[in-house]
Amino acid sequence: QVQLVESGGGLVQAGGSLRLSCAASGRTFSSYAMGWFRQAPGKEREFVAAIKWSGGSTLVADSVRGRFTISRDIAKNTVYLQMNSLKPEDTAVYYCAADPQRHAALAELGSSMLYRSWGQGTQVTVSS
Repeated sequence: QVQLVESGGGLVQAGGSLRLSCAASGRTFSSYAMGWFRQAPGKEREFVAAIKWSGGSTLVADSVRGRFTISRDIAKNTVYLQMNSLKPEDTAVYYCAADPQRHAALAELGSSMLYRSWGQGTQVTVSS
């Protein structure tokens, strides 16, 4: 079982930046890909960004492209989400996901149903 612990959320003004971290652990960690999703109150969970562990290919949602960057530190088993130019509509609980059920194509990594392990979430609030 993979354990995921997110950190880095908080309150920030519009236009500001935050960096989320997700540290993975558990037996011998090995995940084909990891991703970030978010869920705002009253809304469905939506995809934000994903990264393949080997090679570092990334997939980023249109709503955050150009503002958010996903990266990973293999030595630390950690994935990051750098969020710049934050907007009030970015307010949500952000979840880290890992351990896909199969080696999906990059374009498929935006599906929440693919991932078997989830973190507890970290709140991001952007004030206007």
